[in-house]
Formats: sequence, C-alpha cells, structure tokens
Amino acid sequence: MTAKAKPASPENAIDPNKALVPTVQKVNEMRVRKGFWPKIRRTAARIPFAGQALAAWYATQDPQTPMAAKGIMLGALAYFVMPVDAIPDVFAGIGFTDDAAVIAAVLATLGAHVKRRHHEQAEAALKKVRDDAG
Repeated sequence: MTAKAKPASPENAIDPNKALVPTVQKVNEMRVRKGFWPKIRRTAARIPFAGQALAAWYATQDPQTPMAAKGIMLGALAYFVMPVDAIPDVFAGIGFTDDAAVIAAVLATLGAHVKRRHHEQAEAALKKVRDDAG
C-alpha cells in the first residue's frame, strides 16, 4: 500500500465495485488471512453461520474459483473479521446479524462457486474447531 492509499473501509470491503480493485482485494485477503481462523475459533460455537463462512473461505482458497468471485467473497469475509462493523460483535444476540447477512448475501449471489467439496471441508473444519473448544 502506498503512503497515499487509504485502508479499505468495511463498506469498501463488501462493495462489489470496490472489492475487486486490486489494492482493496489485497487488503481484504491480508485481513482474512490474519484474522479469519482466530475469529472462527472464538465464535464457532456461538454463530449459526460458521459453516457458511468456512465454506466461503475454502472457496477463496480453491484455484478453480474465479478471481471475481474470490474478490467479493474475500470482501465479505474481511467484513466478518473486522472488529468494527455496522453492528459491533460484542452486542449479545444481535452483534453478528450484520455479518450473517453479508455472508448470506454473498452465498446467495455466488453460491454456484461454493462447491460441495468446500462445504465438506467446512463441515470437517467446524467439527474440529468445536471439538477442540469443547
């Protein structure tokens, strides 16, 4: 990132027009790479959409997933990872509703790129995370 470049905001992360800009996509990829697994480990038992988030993550790691789909999925996952979003995650009961909505919207739009193998990988990972936590 250059000195003049601004970090991607939560809105830019999920805006399809900006999520595919190479610098925004790179920032989202770094955010997801750094924060996704720690957040899943902390929250998997409390969020019903953990499996969907994991399936999207596995789709972003698949070389067969088109770059445009990866960029938008990474934007949604970056929004999930970011500590500051529309409804802060610390609010019990409602804190993850915005994250769930973003993940659901991405999967509704790009679900054809999230294959059965991604869902199977997600189920196995979710089971392991929950077993390790419990």
